[in-house]
Amino acid sequence: MRTLIIEDERGLAGAIAEGLAAEGFVTDVAHDGPDGLWQALTESYDVIVLDIMLPSLSGYEVLKRLRAARVWTPVLMLTAKDGEYDEADALDLGADDYLSKPFSYVVLVARLRALLRRGAPARPAVLRAGDLSVDPARRRCRRGEREIELTAREFALLEYLARHTDEVLSKTDILTHVWDEHFDGDTNVVEVYVGYLRRKIDVPSGRSIIETVRGAGYRLRDATG
Repeated sequence: MRTLIIEDERGLAGAIAEGLAAEGFVTDVAHDGPDGLWQALTESYDVIVLDIMLPSLSGYEVLKRLRAARVWTPVLMLTAKDGEYDEADALDLGADDYLSKPFSYVVLVARLRALLRRGAPARPAVLRAGDLSVDPARRRCRRGEREIELTAREFALLEYLARHTDEVLSKTDILTHVWDEHFDGDTNVVEVYVGYLRRKIDVPSGRSIIETVRGAGYRLRDATG
């Protein structure tokens, strides 16, 4: 199991590498953002341990560039920053786990093994379907070069559709995930909000990407036409 440790505290990086080697991991170490990014892009790793506060290029930026390059290697953020917003930012950018310093070495190893069991499925931070992009972390939506303003509910519906591109989603599925599993109002609210999205996303472009599948539900097509 090959691991990349990107950590600027040399003593800590060495201790982690030595400990992981004793557990059967093969480890490489980088001490700044640019070197870590280069290694992660050019070599194949099973898991990456990434600090946030790095020289030259922050861990956030390293992670962002990895995911933009479609490198889906599981990443555990190991950092002294322990605020809830810092953790949320890391996870939104595509991190798989987050551990604050000081940490338990036993917990670190257990979390790395858990990440290895999950593997590296594609999980882009920005969702795309044709020329439509949806950025959940920044609550931004674009169709081509056009920025689209959405309400919170419209965005939640579009994000759910985008996470299941080319899948047919029933009204019940949508109500459960976008409204509430105990929603007992008029199910036509789904049609109403799909209509809102079409007016903002499809109509100005002259190309339909949100489809109604008669008798089944709705689908966001991954196509440019």
